[in-house]
Amino acid sequence: MPAVTRPNFSDAKPVSFGRGGPDGYPVHGIDVARFQTSIDWRAARANGVNFAFIKATEGGDLVDPMFRDHWRGAGRAGVARGAYHFFYHCRPAAEQAAFFIRNVPRTRGALPPVLDMEWTPFSPTCTIRRPPEVLRAEAKIFLDIVEAHYGQRPIIYSTVDFYQENQMWRVGPYPFWLRSVAAHPDDIYGGRHWTFWQYTSTGLIPGIAGEVDINVFDGPSAEWGAWLAANRHP
Repeated sequence: MPAVTRPNFSDAKPVSFGRGGPDGYPVHGIDVARFQTSIDWRAARANGVNFAFIKATEGGDLVDPMFRDHWRGAGRAGVARGAYHFFYHCRPAAEQAAFFIRNVPRTRGALPPVLDMEWTPFSPTCTIRRPPEVLRAEAKIFLDIVEAHYGQRPIIYSTVDFYQENQMWRVGPYPFWLRSVAAHPDDIYGGRHWTFWQYTSTGLIPGIAGEVDINVFDGPSAEWGAWLAANRHP
């Protein structure tokens, strides 16, 4: 099992979560995209970044310009890494899955691929809101294609409003990565199971220029090791 480093983080806009806050979880990590242009991955790893979800693709024609740099850097520093796809609601799920597969390699030790589904009210090209049953069906198409290719059960990321309005737990028994920046996710998501919790978007971490999203894994270090053993790409 890779050694778990304790977080040496701060927050530009700290929140008091009270009982059950993220400080009670030993395994912390980040998610990054093109906005994080400068990362000293070895420094970040030494200061508590145990895993990283890295934006790879969006829709069917956009590759994040920092994906390859982040992917290589995290791997060299021993950070457990996984790639995520930002879902575009105006393109068929099968096309998006094929695009993700073309751009994300099957890498030994990689975390499961992630499907990021949320509303896009500020998109310049696509702000539609399809019915919940359509969105869940599209998610399942993407997930099935990606799982067949990588041989790993994917993770679903979602936000409070999208998750609740579309009853995303009905997609299936997938690991969920849920956003909750003002309260513990058990209080916000009705006690439904989650594997990763994104608790801030204004984190400050040595080795990373500017603010960054920070997450925790739901469990102690030993469970993290067991989860990695069961879910990493062989």
